[in-house]
Amino acid sequence: MSKTTTTEIAVTFGDCDPAGIVFFPNFSRWMDAASLNFFIHCGVRPWHQMASDSDIIGTPLLEIHTRFLKHATYGETLAIATSIETWHRKAFVQKHVITRGSDVICEGLETRIFAVRDKDTGRISGIEVPPDIRALCS
Repeated sequence: MSKTTTTEIAVTFGDCDPAGIVFFPNFSRWMDAASLNFFIHCGVRPWHQMASDSDIIGTPLLEIHTRFLKHATYGETLAIATSIETWHRKAFVQKHVITRGSDVICEGLETRIFAVRDKDTGRISGIEVPPDIRALCS
C-alpha cells in the first residue's frame, strides 16, 4: 500500500482557454508537480540533491493516461491526491485524482522510472526502484 499526498492548485485565468475552461495540458503540468510533491512529502530528497550522491536525477515519464470527467475554471481550488498504484522492478505507476470539493474532475495514471545519467556519456537510463525510496513511500 502506498501513502497518499495532496497538492492544492489555485486555478488562474491564465490556466484557461478563451471559453474559461482549464486548458487540458495544464492538468499534465499539475500532475507532474504533484508527482515530485509526493516524493518530497514521503521524505525523499529533491532530485537535484540526490543527483550529487546517488546519481538519481528524477523520475521521467514513460506513459500517461488521463480521463477528464468535469471542467474546471479560474478562481477554483483543485486538490490532487497522489499515490503509487503499482510498483514494478524498474518502473512504477503513479495515480492522480483531481477533485474540486467532492467532485472528481480528472484522473491520471503515469508510468515512470527512476533515472540516472552516465557521467561519461551523459546518457540517461532507468534503474531498479531503490528499496529505500519504495519503503519511504509505502
